[in-house]
Amino acid sequence: MFEIKIDDLSGLAIQALLSDHQERMAENSPPESRHVLDLNALQQSEITLWSMWCTGELVGCIALKHWSTHLAEIKSMKTSSTFTRMGVGTRLLEYVIQIAKERGYLKLKLETGSMAYFEPARRLYSKHGFFYCDPFADYVEDPNNVFMCLVLE
Repeated sequence: MFEIKIDDLSGLAIQALLSDHQERMAENSPPESRHVLDLNALQQSEITLWSMWCTGELVGCIALKHWSTHLAEIKSMKTSSTFTRMGVGTRLLEYVIQIAKERGYLKLKLETGSMAYFEPARRLYSKHGFFYCDPFADYVEDPNNVFMCLVLE
């Protein structure tokens, strides 16, 4: 029923979903606190983006950014508005956690907003074992952002 595959970002559906992601972040985060990646940034060699499909329709996406042999970061997790509350985020998150384990990462981290809009995402991450942590990589402390970490076994 659901198919998850590496996406080269050339399709109109994924481009539209990522554009919508950019718009939602612009509506809910001040510019100085926004760390959403654009299409060009998502095509960097250290980033892999997967799209999830159901009977030919794009339902969501998620990206994984390589920081070091031990650390990766979740980026650009987005569910299509017509598929919210249907388990897409959970399936994508579980898929990327498994990929991170297979790649040998010891920690999986992420940055998300601290505002109410981001509460469902924070609950999803917490449900899967993520805990709050200090900023990592090139992030800095910001009242509009929170940072989370999952220790992989």
